[in-house]
Amino acid sequence: MTKTIERTILLADCQSFYASVEKASHSEYKNKPLAVAGDPARRSGIILAACPIAKSFGVSTAERLGEALKKCPELVIVRPRMKYYIDVSLAITDIYKEYTDLVEVFSIDEQFLDVSESLKMFGDPLDIAKEIQEKVLLQTGVWVRIGISSNKILAKIATDIWAKKNKNGIFTLLKTDVEQLLWSQPVNKMFGVGSRMTTHFARLGMTTIGDIARTPLPELKRKFRAHFGKQSDIQAEVMWRTANGLDDSPVAPYTFSTPQKSIGHMMTLPKDYVEPHEIETILLELTEEVCRDSRRKGHMGSVVTVGCMCSPYEAPTGFSRQMKLPDPTNNTNKVYKAVKEIFYKFWNHMPVRRLGVSLSGLTNAETYQLSFFEDQERARSLEKATDSIKDRYGNAAIVRASSLMQAGQALERSLKIGGHYK
Repeated sequence: MTKTIERTILLADCQSFYASVEKASHSEYKNKPLAVAGDPARRSGIILAACPIAKSFGVSTAERLGEALKKCPELVIVRPRMKYYIDVSLAITDIYKEYTDLVEVFSIDEQFLDVSESLKMFGDPLDIAKEIQEKVLLQTGVWVRIGISSNKILAKIATDIWAKKNKNGIFTLLKTDVEQLLWSQPVNKMFGVGSRMTTHFARLGMTTIGDIARTPLPELKRKFRAHFGKQSDIQAEVMWRTANGLDDSPVAPYTFSTPQKSIGHMMTLPKDYVEPHEIETILLELTEEVCRDSRRKGHMGSVVTVGCMCSPYEAPTGFSRQMKLPDPTNNTNKVYKAVKEIFYKFWNHMPVRRLGVSLSGLTNAETYQLSFFEDQERARSLEKATDSIKDRYGNAAIVRASSLMQAGQALERSLKIGGHYK
């Protein structure tokens, strides 16, 4: 009978990742408070990352740049370089892969490592963690905090609650220590629990993680149903399992390699858009991005979805509606026609603040329905040519005339990745 080896999982978290990368690139900022923020030139936007020195002044992630500068007038503001951060993140992944091939990207600055089979080669988990820290710091200038445990959820908790606070940046949370160390922590320290959920748990009489863990699962489900409604059993079980440190999920290197079900893009507008021609410009830009992505990935879609959020933020209105197309397509003009039809059917004429377009029901782009009434090959060749120009010279190399108008955002978006500057 083969003996089962208990897993050894690490969760490696890069400290103040964007800010650390910038400090490593600019030695003159080494002993200065630094933050990466939206648009330093305009002194606007939000803080994306703040170094430990900046945090000591009270500067925090997601606060407005103006508020951060009030707390720390000497704060060095750096505009984000998302492409470079991605490159550094990939370089760090390569370092992790020197110790195990089981590396799962959790976010740009957090990754899980299953080193169960690596212990006999590299030593105990603490030795591996220290070696990884030193290597990442030496090669990238980024300090990594590492939680160690027997599953992913406990490794994540070990990092968030303890490793980030330890001077050496490493903490081991054993299963046998969960009751003593974890259950005494307040509810808001539990992974997956934000301020709103903390309030809900308080109303249920639960203020510590142990209060959740000690509640029998059927009883917790009953309380959730009474508080949240009938469809809350799964949420109750996730919370109960997290509080008890239970997680059977593997470290999956190919998490993002599963077949794609939809392709979409969303944009938060720089101001409220009220004029139909302005809104149509954005819808066309989004449609073009979606269709170009579909063509690049070899997909066509048969379902078009349009999402819209209208101001004010305090009491927003909006919709998310879809339409089935007669035949799958990735042709921009065809999809845009459906997008406009959906939008005008459900828009309430309130100022628009956010728009999204997506294509689902994906099929292989090599098989498509021919038509006697249109020259599909000509249209496909034209879009292939424009895609080729953009691939070679950048997204801004060729744009529609409407995108050059005041409402257009295509040129601005071409400078960004994920909403932030490259």
